[in-house]
Amino acid sequence: MSNPPSRLRNILNHLTAVRPRGEAGLSPGVSDKQKSNSDQTYHHQHHIHQLSPTFFLERAAAIEPDAEAIYHITTNGRTLRRTYAEFAHRAQGLAYFLKRHGHRRVGILSPNTPAFLECIYGVVAAGGVIVPANYRLKPEDIAYIFTFAEVDAIVVDAEFEHLLATYGRDNPKTRIIVDTDTDATEGELSGPFDDAILEGLTYDREHGARGWAGLHSQCTHEDDMIAIPFTSGTTSRPKGVIYTHRGAYLAALANVVESGLSFHTGRCKYLWTLPMFHAIGWTFPWSVVAVRGTNVCLRKIDYPLIWRLLREEGITHFNAAPTVNTLLCAAREAAPLPHPVRVTVAASPPTAHLFEQMTRLNLHPVHVYGLTETYGPITKGYYMPAWDDLPSHERYALMARQGHGFLTSLPVRVIKTSTDEAGAIGSSGALVDVAKDGKEIGEVVFVGNICCKGYFKDPEATRKLFEGGVLHSGDLAVWHPDGSIQILDRAKDIIISGGENISSVALESMLVEHPDVLEAGVVAVPDSQWGERPKAYLTVKEGKTVLPEEVIQWAKHQSSISKFMVPREVEIVKELPKTSTGKIKKNVLREWAKHGHRED
Repeated sequence: MSNPPSRLRNILNHLTAVRPRGEAGLSPGVSDKQKSNSDQTYHHQHHIHQLSPTFFLERAAAIEPDAEAIYHITTNGRTLRRTYAEFAHRAQGLAYFLKRHGHRRVGILSPNTPAFLECIYGVVAAGGVIVPANYRLKPEDIAYIFTFAEVDAIVVDAEFEHLLATYGRDNPKTRIIVDTDTDATEGELSGPFDDAILEGLTYDREHGARGWAGLHSQCTHEDDMIAIPFTSGTTSRPKGVIYTHRGAYLAALANVVESGLSFHTGRCKYLWTLPMFHAIGWTFPWSVVAVRGTNVCLRKIDYPLIWRLLREEGITHFNAAPTVNTLLCAAREAAPLPHPVRVTVAASPPTAHLFEQMTRLNLHPVHVYGLTETYGPITKGYYMPAWDDLPSHERYALMARQGHGFLTSLPVRVIKTSTDEAGAIGSSGALVDVAKDGKEIGEVVFVGNICCKGYFKDPEATRKLFEGGVLHSGDLAVWHPDGSIQILDRAKDIIISGGENISSVALESMLVEHPDVLEAGVVAVPDSQWGERPKAYLTVKEGKTVLPEEVIQWAKHQSSISKFMVPREVEIVKELPKTSTGKIKKNVLREWAKHGHRED
């Protein structure tokens, strides 16, 4: 059961009203001449409109105002449910607050909460730019991101306000807006974030109550910046990636199709296991709203809670890295669901073994691949009906390929990493594709609508990213005869042993087939004879024990691993180091291998 309406919710009903839609508001500082030119452009180009995913919220609230938009368990233990009308009103209030105070670039430091969703729409509706930061970073890294991105306001969850101490000392003029993530049912409102929303709604009411008509749900120029998500920066400073309105719109629509958000008769219920700060949640905050689905927010990964929500709330979709799915399948609460759930899997190459485990639980994988620089997913492993008749292991191995380019992108390519007389990468010569034989290794590159515009304030890094006219992934792959790609490794993670290329991804995929192994991470270590050889770090399933030598012997005699790939060193650890999105930190494993590792 939902809570009684909050005081804020009641006030919203008095302050907001539907108004006829006027012209889309232009950014502050736009001259009358510029406004006239913009109006003329719209007038003469009557067959198009500027694409921006912010419009999805205005549209959803107009079509189904009473549909459930948000489900969330707040920090004070309340079950919060908001309709699309309420979601839209709150986003409007935040937008008018930001416009009133002239804030144009807004940082977000928050877990997956309703406030984060409201910021994604409210900041952009105010004509601003979203700058999310990973709350798992060190305070100095967070300070670097917000300083480099030149934010003039930050919305921060109360739990993580202390992480802004370093930034605040050097930037005392930046407005800090704290969200308490509670649902007040009586008395005062729920803190500064709700106060800001109420102030914005009051401001709009006192200045004509224009609602969406006075905001920017439809942008002036679709190639303008909408967000600056940052790369993980595991080995260097994080880079700000420029997302545009057009790119975000097309990436969001592609996700609707590729992840099947509207494939069923009922409304989709999307569980937020993926961090919203990561590539703006792979653009799913826009995708889910585009189909008027329910956003089931989740402050942190909690496997018992996830299983409860999957069963009790009728979750239909979620996105998660292979690591999260591995631990979800291994949880005590894991059991086949009574209804199918589509799980978009990305972040690192999954294994066929994982896909088989998921399917048995009625978790049906949708395998995608991409980068922060491609708005998240940009390829999909499309399931072919002909695979139904294949042996299960072979079928799941085909599903684990990265596949083909998205609907709104151009085809993905795999190019030679070194070229001959045809020309070197980045020179005037042409890029050369590898053979589609599933054997020749090259680099995955992208072209098309859902490639980022570049790196913020870093023209040299942008030049390198698009060297030769394509977006370079840094991932090594083969290209199969059917046109699908299959990643073998990051360029820096491939292991060259005695002239043979060993894919750490392929080796990890085989090691986790051991009945007692939960996860595997493989890196190269020096070898006096072969130059390099693999070393494996493993975690073990709950209640199981296994000795390193037992795994090595299993790999030699019972697995499908080629003999030259079998690691001579295996180390059992309690936990593998991972990024916020579930990728194994290979740089940390290399440090462990170099200097030794001790459990805390």
